[in-house]
Amino acid sequence: MANTFKTITHTAMGNNAGTPETLYTVPNSPSTTTVVIGLTLCNITTSSVLIDVHLESDTTNTGQAQNANIHLAKDVPIAVGSSLELLTGGKYVLQATDILKIDSNVNGAVDVSLNIMEIT
Repeated sequence: MANTFKTITHTAMGNNAGTPETLYTVPNSPSTTTVVIGLTLCNITTSSVLIDVHLESDTTNTGQAQNANIHLAKDVPIAVGSSLELLTGGKYVLQATDILKIDSNVNGAVDVSLNIMEIT
């Protein structure tokens, strides 16, 4: 098994307020498990914004029902010129085809940095 650390960045996320935008999809080939080490969102607008972080999962673990699509953060405010660190401290394990999405109440409101380790 190979462990690969990665940083994924995206500028001005939330292209269409109210429609979550994909930040990261766990690769399916080769089959990959991803450990989220940290997620930072920075407000790049001139007003306060509200952000959502979504986890979309259609994977099923042995003996369990299919995973559900959930919010990891919902309507979290980020003040002008501020950033917010999410998913730090506690690690999140994502399975092949899981998707992290970002949404904001303002178009193009946040820069995002995601730090992960992919296990293949």
